[in-house]
Amino acid sequence: MAVQEDDQTIQFAESAPYDEYVHASTLHTLQQTISDDAGEMSFLVVSQIMELYFGLIRYELREAQRLVRDDDVWGALEPLRRAGLHLEGLNASWRTLRWMSPADFNRFRGQLGEASGFQSAMYRHMEFALGLKSEPLIRPFRRQKAVYAELTRDIREPSLWDEVVALLARRGNDIPADALDRDRTSDHEPHPAIEDAWVRVYREPTPGNDLWLLAEALTEVGEQFMDWRYLHLKAVLRTLGDKPGTAGSSGANWLRRSMARPVFPELWSARTHM
Repeated sequence: MAVQEDDQTIQFAESAPYDEYVHASTLHTLQQTISDDAGEMSFLVVSQIMELYFGLIRYELREAQRLVRDDDVWGALEPLRRAGLHLEGLNASWRTLRWMSPADFNRFRGQLGEASGFQSAMYRHMEFALGLKSEPLIRPFRRQKAVYAELTRDIREPSLWDEVVALLARRGNDIPADALDRDRTSDHEPHPAIEDAWVRVYREPTPGNDLWLLAEALTEVGEQFMDWRYLHLKAVLRTLGDKPGTAGSSGANWLRRSMARPVFPELWSARTHM
């Protein structure tokens, strides 16, 4: 290693340690546009940024899930707080696409072929970690055997929310077996026993109540995820209106329906009874 007299420039014999750690030179080779339109680069890069956020958020949620399973609620607060902030960053990504009008998008949309954001496997992993599971969502991945196997495993394993409900039961709340063993891939109405448990938790909103702090951390994650859905819908309406989405998806209508499925449902419905 050689250092110049002004100590401003450090030269390394091989690649810079920063690049070895971040792999920036690799990252910057992944932007391979398929049209001649300059705006496509923005669309592609922001899509890649979102993919990285999906993976990061899933990582934090799984870490929080592991700690909740081990009854380390205090430890689980940190990855949940990070997940909330990562979701905030993910949501901010939409702001950089507000320049894109229908005419802007249409200049390269036709060349996307059957590619659609609905086909993001990592987004599905993130949803499954939150507890939003539906078997039809993994069908498009059947021909990608490794990806399909991972999604199938994830959809069948407990989610973060499953572990939180199990924790409430271990803490002395009377939560029956039907609330603990519900089909994890189906929609359900909020369970009264789980609602009651959260009502009791919120009777003592103090810094020493770890379950109250857990509820607030989960609420932040849930709220930021709801914001993500709304911002996604707004972006689709801005560029497509109510036309079918890319690759023939139902576009805005599908997004509207998905907004009706809350993350951590009893954490929200319990507020009616507080």
